[in-house]
Amino acid sequence: MKKVLFLAVAAMSLSLASCDSKTEDKAEATGNAVKAEGEAKADSLENKADAVRDSADKKGEAIGDAADAKDPK
Repeated sequence: MKKVLFLAVAAMSLSLASCDSKTEDKAEATGNAVKAEGEAKADSLENKADAVRDSADKKGEAIGDAADAKDPK
């Protein structure tokens, strides 16, 4: 996260410091790349969190089912 923030600040400072169109385009491209990288990392973390949550739900259900099976009726 710090790396992404640093690159975003660096890209912004480059875009503010220059008036040249090519330099501005390069800084904008860098900023877009940083944003895309951050979004990809966020998506990956969300997917991992979903997988952990689903796994915990399945384990919890399995434990509950096993307890129900042992319960005399």
